[in-house]
Parts: sequence; structure tokens; C-alpha cells
Amino acid sequence: MFPGLWSGDMTNAFPSGQRGTKRRSSCPYHDNEDKRLPVTKITTLINHKDKPKKSEGTQAAVHRVGQAVSVAVGRFVTVGEAIATENQELKDEMGQACFEARRAGDTIAQLTDVGPALPSRSDGPVTVFSDRTGMVKAARLLLSSVTKVLVLADRIVIKQIITSRNKVLVTLDHLERVSTFQEFVQIFSQFGNEMVEFAHLTGDRQNDLKDEKKKARMAAARAVLEKCTMMLLTASKTCLRHPDCESARINKDAVFRRMRCALEQVIEIVTEARSCGENKMLPASIYNGINNFKSSVECLRENLNSPSPQSIGSQLEALVERTEDFTDSAYTSHEQRQAILGLCQLARQEAQQLVQAWAEAQSVQAKEATEDMEVAILKTCQSASELRRELHKVAVVRAADLLKVHGEQLPLRALKAAGAEGNLEAVAEYSRTLTEQKEQLVETCRLLCHVSGTEPLEITCIHAEETFHVIGPQIVSAAQTLALHPSSKIAKENLEVFCEAWESQLCDMALLLREINDVFEGRRGDKRSYVSLPRTGKHTANMKTAKAVKLDAEEQTSMAKQGLELRLLSSDVDAEVEKWEEQEHDVVRQSQSLASMAHNMYLFTRGEGLLKTTVDLFHQAEVLSEEGLQLCSSLRTFSTQLVEEEEKSVVMTEMEKMLPLCQQLQTGARSPVQGKTATFQKVDSSIQTTRGILTVVLSILSTCHKLTRKYKSERSSLGSLQDWRERQDASTPVKEEETLNKDSNGFGVKSLEQHIVGLNLLESK
Repeated sequence: MFPGLWSGDMTNAFPSGQRGTKRRSSCPYHDNEDKRLPVTKITTLINHKDKPKKSEGTQAAVHRVGQAVSVAVGRFVTVGEAIATENQELKDEMGQACFEARRAGDTIAQLTDVGPALPSRSDGPVTVFSDRTGMVKAARLLLSSVTKVLVLADRIVIKQIITSRNKVLVTLDHLERVSTFQEFVQIFSQFGNEMVEFAHLTGDRQNDLKDEKKKARMAAARAVLEKCTMMLLTASKTCLRHPDCESARINKDAVFRRMRCALEQVIEIVTEARSCGENKMLPASIYNGINNFKSSVECLRENLNSPSPQSIGSQLEALVERTEDFTDSAYTSHEQRQAILGLCQLARQEAQQLVQAWAEAQSVQAKEATEDMEVAILKTCQSASELRRELHKVAVVRAADLLKVHGEQLPLRALKAAGAEGNLEAVAEYSRTLTEQKEQLVETCRLLCHVSGTEPLEITCIHAEETFHVIGPQIVSAAQTLALHPSSKIAKENLEVFCEAWESQLCDMALLLREINDVFEGRRGDKRSYVSLPRTGKHTANMKTAKAVKLDAEEQTSMAKQGLELRLLSSDVDAEVEKWEEQEHDVVRQSQSLASMAHNMYLFTRGEGLLKTTVDLFHQAEVLSEEGLQLCSSLRTFSTQLVEEEEKSVVMTEMEKMLPLCQQLQTGARSPVQGKTATFQKVDSSIQTTRGILTVVLSILSTCHKLTRKYKSERSSLGSLQDWRERQDASTPVKEEETLNKDSNGFGVKSLEQHIVGLNLLESK
């Protein structure tokens, strides 16, 4: 009954009427890479110089460029005309734009058409095209008409999303008013299909967005819809089973409200509308405030003739005011509060010294910053950086401590047990405990927002804050319903769903914490792009076309949990890789490649990224297994460079753990399956095996890094000894050098060149 929705992309779940057809990306042109116009070729033609004489090679080259432009325009226009046919309301505009583009392409082809090879004439110049003005006009017409076609295509996509949203809202209203289980089942089935379509459209739009802030907002809204869809199912069922229960009604109403807000947010992003609350969505963060403050301070070097820098003082006071979120918190320790206040006072003093130094420079009419002013600027910026470092430490340490405490989920377990026993007093007691935890998490998310470092991370922090703020009371109302009806299986299932949403948000918060640390330490945490879509060839030869299947609620929950674990492991691998000085080492590069592919598989479990269907996932798993086998080969070579047998044994043991896992993943990925259950089991097995591979990779990286550092240290010590001996005994330098070379030969002197393989294994194939 419950269709695959936001992770429905991973099972190729299409809405009714579209099953078995290829789904387009958000922009109708994005699936037609070979139809993109060669803008650089147009530029080549415009910039072409009319020299008196041309060689036949030059004439032929310009002719080829013109023909390539014409062919590309023809393909582009064909797609545009097909879109016009499917959308009657824009048919005339699209048709006119396509007509102009085709005419411009034909003009360019004519202007560059020199016909058969022409003999060179001595009585006149030979030009490839004589009408330069005509070429410029044709190029301008082509670019303007192509732009118009793309704008119209984008309008069509936006209209599709709005239409899909409207259908979802209508069905949502019907769902809210149903009074019987039979009616609910029928309408929810329709609702599921509509949400699949909306998920596909918005997911593609999210991938197309270039603005990282909008992309983060879209991801947050889609995450709400993903989680609320399951909550809506169980909350509605509970309300239907217990229609007179007030807590069940409150629980259900909260889910419907949140879904409608998320739907509206998606439309605001797509249409670029500005809601009245958007300014509140991104409050001024301390991180950005400190950056702006430091920029203003450093600008004083270039603006000695500007008015008195009183704005610096006001900027600093605004920053100090924002730190009250830290100092006024009941959860901030006395030592932390005193440290923050001390750094704020230090920043004030340094800023005052800067103003005085600037005034002195003005009094002597200095043309550039004086030495005292330079020192004051450096000290002021340093004090601001120290304040930021302390605030970051306070926020991150508190978040880490909270995640450790809440990882045991004691209040949730107690609420479930008390509800199942029908103990209302115990439910009330544990609800107060959960509410206190919720307030701690909400406040911590607010502090993390201050130090997150980027707008996308700020948006993610705000989303986490809102999620904890909303789900906390929903868990309480679900527990109250269960306590009133302890024998109700539906009420018990409903409480489980909300508790799982809480746990999922805690996992997301742990990932968010890592990303904030990455930004603070200068590591953006960006994954290497890894092209992993299936291509014709041996990888897909044994695969049958996957049919559209749907996942039920339990399968979706399981997949989401495994995906999060995969994401954590891939982040751990990235962190371990950062410890290596030799980033081009085979073991490092292949481990990075494995982590990147695993990250793609994690995105697949969320219905995001490059992997759109289960066929894509299985192909990615096969490529990952091949890269893992290459890593095993590198490890075998690595072990031959080691001196001690015990060290060789350790490396070979890790390789022996890796080898069967890669073979298992490869065999499973190539085995054909049919049907929903078999497909889900294959997906589940692939992700679990990948998790096992990454676990071994973590151990491999740690082991090899220790050995590499050890041998590097030994080589350094031997080198120092060699220098000493050369100074003491000049008669035997050659022998000592030979001895040292023999001792250090083969490890770390040069990379394992014979085993280097490109990271883009898939692309090379």
C-alpha cells in the first residue's frame, strides 16, 4: 500500500502512467548533453580574422566549425519543438524561438560554406566568409533565441512542479477529512503516487540548482516531506482507530501542518518568491559577523582618509550582543562563560587601541598605515579570531556531549514502555525529561548555526532546530495516545515512527557536526565527483532492465538507516585520508575513490545524487568492487616493501579480509533479480557489503599510515647518521652510502608506480 517516495528514486518508482519510461531531469535539455550548443565554436567564428590569404587547412577548419554549430542547433531545436508540441500554452513562443535559432544556425552554415576546395587566386584575396557583420548578427540571434528556448523550458518545469504540488495539496485535504479506513486506503494510494511524482520533480530541480543556499533549503524541505509522509500514514491510522482521542488528533494535525509548510517552501524556492519570514530564516551568525568585522578592520589600511572608524566599534558591539546566546545559556559552564566574556573584553580593548592609532595617523597626515596602526590591526583581528575559536569550541563540545548522552535513547525507551503499560503518570514524567532534552538540542542547534561557517550549513542547523522543536511534542502526544490505548497496535506503531524520526535527526546532527568541523579546519568536506551512471559494455551486459517496484515503510526505514551508516563510514575514511602526507599514494587514492562511490550509494538511499535507479546502484557496486580489488593488489605490493615479517603479516591479513568482500559484492551486483522482494534484498546486501568494505578500508589506512611514518622516521635517522659518518670518516663515503641505500631501498623512495590506477576507473572503461 505504501509506495516508495523520497527514496523511491532508488527503486525506479514512477508515478502512474509513467512506469517503464525514462524520467527526464528537471530541465528538458539536461538529458541531451550532445545537443548543447558549442558556444566556444561560435566565439571562434566571431573572432576569426580576415587575413588576405588562407591556407586550405584554415578554410576547412572554419567550415567544420560552422557545420558543427549548424548540426548542434538542429538537434537543439528538435528537442525544443518536441517540448512545444507537449505544452500547447507555450507552443507559439517556443516555436518562434526555435524558428529563429534554426534560421541563425542555417545562416552561420551558409557564411562558413566555402564549397569544394577552391584554388588560390593571385588576383584577389580569398576569405572564408566575407560578411563579418552578418556573422555577428547571426551569432547574436542564435544566442538570444537559444536563451529564450531555455527560459521557456524552465518555465515549463516550474509549472510542472506547481501543478504536482497542487495535486498533492488537494489529496492532502481529502486525506485529512476521511472518516473510514477503506476511504483512507484508496486516497492514500493516490497520494503516494502523487508524492512520487513530486519527489522526482523536486529532486531533479534540487540537483539543477546552482545556488548552494537554495539547494540547502530545498534539501531541508524535501527531508521534511520524506519523514512526514510516513508520520502522516501512522498518525492518520491512529486517529481513525481512536477518533475520540484528543492527543491522537493533535498528533495528526501537527503532521499535516508541517507537510503544508514544506510544500509551500518548495514552491517559494522554485518560483524564487520571497516570503515575509525569509529574513528570519537566516539570522546573522557570529561566524559571518566576525569575518565582516575583520574585513572592515583590514580595510582601514587603504582608507586612511575615511571618516573616523566608529563603525568598527558598533560592529564589535553587535558581535558581543550575539554572544549572549552562549553566555546566557543555562547549559554553558562558568569557565566557558568567563572565557567568552574575557575575549569579548580583549576585543574591545584592541579595537579601542586601533581607533587611537588611526587617529594618530590622521593627525600626522600619514599617507599609509603607520607601524602602530599595523600592530593594532593585527591584534584586533587576532582577538576576533580567538573569540570565534572559543565559541566554536563551546558549541561543538556541547553538541558532541549531547549526542553521546542522547545516543542511548533512554527517555524514548522509557516512554515506549510506560505507554505500553498504560501508565499516564510515568508518561508525563518521561515527557518532561524528553522536553528538557529537546530544549537542549534546540539551543545547541542555534549555537551551531552561529559557528557553522557557510550559509548551507546555517540552513541545515535551522532545519535541525525546527525538527527537534516539532518532533518532541509529537512524540509526547503519540506516547499519551498509546498510554490511553495500551493494547492498540496502531498507536504503538505510530509512537515507533516518531521515535525513529527523532533518532534519524540525531544521526543527521552528528553528520552536521562533522561538516562544521571540516569548514572550521579548512576542509570543506566536498566529495570528489564520481561519474557512476551505467554505460553500455561488460558492466551492464548481465543486467536485465529493472522494473518499477515500491518499498514499504519498514524497508524504507531500514534503507535510510543503512545509508546513514554508510555516510558516517565514508566520512571516517575521508578523515583518515587527511592524516596522510602522501595524498598521491596508491592506498590513499584508491581508498578515497571507494569512499566517494560509497557516498554516492548513500545519496541513492535518499533519492539524491547521480544514481537514479537500482540498475545504477548495482553498477556502482560492481565498479566499487573492482576498485577494491585494485586496492588489494596495491596492498600486496606494499607488503613486499616491508622488512619485518610481522608487519607483512598484518598488511596481508587486512588484504585477506578485503578480498572476499569485494568478490562477494561483485558477484551479487552481477546476479540478475526480478520482483520487489528480490530487488530490495539485493540492494540491502550491496549496501551492507559496502559497509563491510569501508570498515576494512579504515583499518587498512590506519595500519599503512603507521608503517609509512615508521619507515620515514627510520630513513630520516639513517640519513642523519650518514652525514655524521661522512664528516668523521671521509675515506669510506661510498660504502656507507651503498649500505644506507641498501637498507632503505624499496620503501617510500618512490611510489608504487607499477600499480598506479586512475581513480576514474569507470570513465576509463
